[in-house]
Amino acid sequence: MTSGTQLTGVVGRPTLFARLVKVEHSVYALPFAYAGAVLAEQRIPSWATLFWITVAMVAARSAAMALNRLIDAGIDARNPRTAQRELPTGRLSRREVVMFTAASIGVLVLSTFFLSPPCRYLWPIVVAAFIAYPYTKRVTWFCHYALGLTDGLAPAAAWVAVTGHIALPPVLLFFAVGLWVGGFDVIYAIFDVDFDRREGIHSIPVRLGEHGALVVAALSHAGAVALLVWTGAVIGLPAFYYAGCLVVAALLAWSHADIARRGLERVGMRFMTVNGVVGLLYGAVAIVAALL
Repeated sequence: MTSGTQLTGVVGRPTLFARLVKVEHSVYALPFAYAGAVLAEQRIPSWATLFWITVAMVAARSAAMALNRLIDAGIDARNPRTAQRELPTGRLSRREVVMFTAASIGVLVLSTFFLSPPCRYLWPIVVAAFIAYPYTKRVTWFCHYALGLTDGLAPAAAWVAVTGHIALPPVLLFFAVGLWVGGFDVIYAIFDVDFDRREGIHSIPVRLGEHGALVVAALSHAGAVALLVWTGAVIGLPAFYYAGCLVVAALLAWSHADIARRGLERVGMRFMTVNGVVGLLYGAVAIVAALL
């Protein structure tokens, strides 16, 4: 077997850290952050504001993923599905990941000083959520929605970043993203249900079984779409927005129907790709609708 040191030499540090934080999964939060920023003022914020929102989002997500990997390193090492991650294999050391986490939080804090004043005082709430989430699976099946609501901070934080205050629409987006991400995390957890039962890890698939989990995920996604529609109604967005929400609903429904028809084992991680498309699509639709 190739040693961690040999692999590191081949792959390179930047790639290892990119894998650690799963950069490609940014499509689950960043489009909602941009949507929140544009919906807040019904126009494109300044390029400087967009730049610092992007920096804050990338830094926050990097810190969140690194903290998750640090806190769950022992669990990941025992799970065959995750045993080849960077920390369990030693391709990245705990010290390196701790330093990376500290640097990410530092960049996050720095970015808040270039956004609306409340941001520079609210960042500890965000970091506290990042730390709390990995522990929730040890105590409650609600862990999926703890993850979702952590991601739901993206549009709410972006709204505050440009306006300096909170309102009903970003609260609705916060819960919409919470249900959306929580729903597909419920599906994702089905892959680990046997391991989670052995380890005493809490999840909806452990509590309700695969069928029950899929029902909960479908209801979560239906609730997410309803909240997105409500958001548009509160803001007064044009018909184009609701047409986009209809396409989002159709994509989510198709994903659930595909799993029901072929089974999750055959669908594999395809449902995650669909959810990535949903994030990008909603972000684009919300931004265009806000500018019409």
